[in-house]
Amino acid sequence: MSELKRDIRYIKGVGPRKSYLLKRLDINTVEDMIWHMPRGYDDRRNIKKIGDLELGEKVTFYGKISGEINISRPRRNLLLTKFNVRDETGSIEIVFFNRAYLKRMLIPGQRVMINGEIKKGYKGLQVTGPIIEKADTQSDNRQCIVPIYPSTDGLSQKELISIQKKALQIVNNSVMEYLPERIIRNHRLCGIKFALHNIHFPISIQALKIAKYRLVFEEFFLLQLGLFNIKGRVLQDKTGIVLKNNDKIDEFIKKLPFALTEAQKSVFREISSDLEKDIPMNRLVQGDVGSGKTIVAIMSLLKAVTNGYQGGFMAPTEILAEQHYLSMKELLEPFGVRVRLLVGSLPKNEKDKTLKEIELGEVDIVVGTHALIQEGVNFCNLALVITDEQHRFGVRQRAVFADKGENPHVLVMTATPIPRTLALILYGDLDISTIDQLPPGRRTIKTYSRTSVNRNRIYDFVKRQLDEGRQAYVVCPLIEESEYMDIQSAIKIADELSTVLLKNYNVALLHGKMPTKEKEKIMAGFKEGNIDVLVSTTVIEVGIDVPNATIMVVESAERFGLTQLHQLRGRVGRGGHQSYCILINNSESVISKRRMDIMQNTADGFIISKKDLQIRGPGEFFGTKQHGLPELKVANLFKHISVLKTVQKEVEKMIAADPNLNLDNYPLLKEKLEQKFCFEEGYSFLS
Repeated sequence: MSELKRDIRYIKGVGPRKSYLLKRLDINTVEDMIWHMPRGYDDRRNIKKIGDLELGEKVTFYGKISGEINISRPRRNLLLTKFNVRDETGSIEIVFFNRAYLKRMLIPGQRVMINGEIKKGYKGLQVTGPIIEKADTQSDNRQCIVPIYPSTDGLSQKELISIQKKALQIVNNSVMEYLPERIIRNHRLCGIKFALHNIHFPISIQALKIAKYRLVFEEFFLLQLGLFNIKGRVLQDKTGIVLKNNDKIDEFIKKLPFALTEAQKSVFREISSDLEKDIPMNRLVQGDVGSGKTIVAIMSLLKAVTNGYQGGFMAPTEILAEQHYLSMKELLEPFGVRVRLLVGSLPKNEKDKTLKEIELGEVDIVVGTHALIQEGVNFCNLALVITDEQHRFGVRQRAVFADKGENPHVLVMTATPIPRTLALILYGDLDISTIDQLPPGRRTIKTYSRTSVNRNRIYDFVKRQLDEGRQAYVVCPLIEESEYMDIQSAIKIADELSTVLLKNYNVALLHGKMPTKEKEKIMAGFKEGNIDVLVSTTVIEVGIDVPNATIMVVESAERFGLTQLHQLRGRVGRGGHQSYCILINNSESVISKRRMDIMQNTADGFIISKKDLQIRGPGEFFGTKQHGLPELKVANLFKHISVLKTVQKEVEKMIAADPNLNLDNYPLLKEKLEQKFCFEEGYSFLS
């Protein structure tokens, strides 16, 4: 067995406890460990005396703990641990939040190393939440550039650093260079071994920059090669289905209970024009939360049905699929359109009946989740496929969906708008339409960031909204990368609200694991006003539309990215009443505070997505890993756009020289791509 593929327990010192904690970080093998990238670095080469410390600088200094270690609780949910550190030049206060265990570990008079940012305290300079180590023990982490890794409760940075060093030693001879020598030479890239060692334990700032450039280039190179390959398959010369009949469209628009915006009309004209050509449409529709993308999609599906064909609509979650199904059924059944739902949780007899109706052409529009692209789903005459929240699926899933018909038209939609340059690079095979206008009368949602100290006051405000006849959403925190943990969190919050904070109101719980009928019942109850407060996991991030819901409370908002918070906020503000979004932020971090400030001051989804790309860790924004595309661990789509453009040109040259991308001259690169683009079983990247 390759050293890279060995279980993480293979590393000396990783027992059952550490193995369990590492697996929570999605580190299962030695290879996963070496690709667990630092989220930042501490430069501990700048060692100063306490008397020379200056406000705002981040430094390392040594000293002895002087006086007592004091613990106080100034307010609920906040515990402070304070002590002074002194050297021959002066003294400085050290402050930790909610780390009472330090009193057991530290002893007055003990010599320690402190690494952190110098801030202004009540009595002079202080350091808040620094890295602290005993200075009388052996440590490799002094006077060097030290990595800081994403971690989980119970796993210290010191432990992660130790495991990482052992992992790199183990795989030193197993890591092979797979980039073509010509590309390494032309772009002055360092070797893969140098890059891995110096991204984790850089010998200098310059070495870190060289290593990072190599890995950024490599990630984009693999991503672009894969995308070009898949897009090439989608764009092979094909004859599309011509859909020219518009008989029911005007009548449908007239009967809508609202007027379309000019942006919606413009985008539908672009889609309609595509559908009337004999070239299969491949179009991306971007639009901010609440801009009305769904109604444009419904009109497009109606056009397909009017021409005698079927349409399919794929959503990322069952909750969202069910919401779209109910909306389409209500709007389209008066026009004789037969709409069906196909999701994984349907009872077998109901699913079998639906599959048969789809195959016989007795269904016009099928709304579902990824269940739509599974084996056994056979359409009679599919002409249009639509995927909602495109970044959740990935390119290959879209291609598989399109394969369900004879060259159907493809429309992809997203409420996660990204800068046009990035959209063109990532969705190079798609024409791009943007709905850049919100329906008239939409009020700005007043957004506030508060800490959990204000929790009782927050829910008092919720009560006042409920007493005025309004409804509320409460979204539970994302505790771990585990749907089970999310559900437990939602259950706990729902119980607390229904028995204590909102005990006189009708509180209901909604999560993705509920049976379909139960979810439909709860959604219908909330929409009809029978439920006052809907407590949910993030399944309500997109899709649920209840105009009477005017308040959104997000518990532990620091656990979400800006784009997701913006999506959640978009569930309110859909009626004529003033709406509110309250973000309960329990983090003291600078990044978290920055996110909350942006949410309080910005309502534009394009600006928010741009900020999100700047702030969030690489690879998080699009969530590519679970959808078959390689995760970006080092590269950042916003910060490294110039490298991405360079890589794209290089890949275009390779495609020109090797149109079928056989990569016969680069066997190791071919193997790497096969590994990275891990699509569904039986699909080969280069098949």
